Amino acid sequence: MRKVIGIGETVLDIIFKGDQPIGAVPGGSVFNGIISLGRAGVDATFISEAGNDRVGRRIIDFLRQNGVNADNVNVYPGSKSPLSLAFLDEHNNADYIFYKDHPHDRLDFAYPDVGRDDVVMFGSFYAVNPAIRPQVMGFIEYARSRGAIIYYDVNFRSSHRNDVIKITPNLLENLEYADIVRGSTDDFDVLFHKTDPDQIYRSEVAFYCKRFICTAGSGAVALRTGDGRGKDYPVEATDTVSTIGAGDNFNAGLVYGLLKYGITRDTLQAGPTEAQWDSVVECAQMFAANCCRSINNYIDEDFGRQMKDALAAG
Repeated sequence: MRKVIGIGETVLDIIFKGDQPIGAVPGGSVFNGIISLGRAGVDATFISEAGNDRVGRRIIDFLRQNGVNADNVNVYPGSKSPLSLAFLDEHNNADYIFYKDHPHDRLDFAYPDVGRDDVVMFGSFYAVNPAIRPQVMGFIEYARSRGAIIYYDVNFRSSHRNDVIKITPNLLENLEYADIVRGSTDDFDVLFHKTDPDQIYRSEVAFYCKRFICTAGSGAVALRTGDGRGKDYPVEATDTVSTIGAGDNFNAGLVYGLLKYGITRDTLQAGPTEAQWDSVVECAQMFAANCCRSINNYIDEDFGRQMKDALAAG
């Protein structure tokens, strides 16, 4: 059975509507997607660190409760769990403030088993953070050498706008290692002052990675593959409660689709058919839409059971 390994940060997301908190849930960019994959019956492992506090213990328990292997989540003495304040506007889109115990930025873990055609997910500032770069890239290099598919979500927030020059070499290296790159128009506006998917692909991504997906909130999903099979997919309107985790769950759904439809490294190298891409992107959109219907950061458990049954059915 193919596995998915995620590497990323853990945080506690405190969600506000107006000036009042309406919820608090475990979160983190790759974390959110891995929870959804665990709920969907995927063999999932998460690599991270958690604070040595009540929140950190809750996060580790939450991973295990949702079927995710948390053996590679380290807890350091004296560390505190990061917090993210998410403020929902009238359209239920979120603006963020992050609080992090930066002196404890470090990462120390034993590599989990990685097999050919397993999928490794990484992204956000965690994937370019100079403080943990050697450890993150050591694992990505190891996973590539083992024949894994590397899925990179750029997910670069405006709160890190002043870090763009500093992290650009790491960003470009990530693009080069990736088999699939996903980012939003917001990400590329911050990084490159570009929002047109074709322009972003041609000038910033295609040289490093041929398979590129650009999302634009409620706008169309742009798939570019460098082999003339690019396509735009409209996004169906949905009753949105919160957009927190929408992109993370798009990632989860796309990775789920790679597993469900048997997309391997060899398939990616040869170029999936249009029908295969259609099926994979449909999974991504389904996961994202389901996540948007609640203030949680992941697909709901009922939908997860449906996806688990569908995956088992093949």
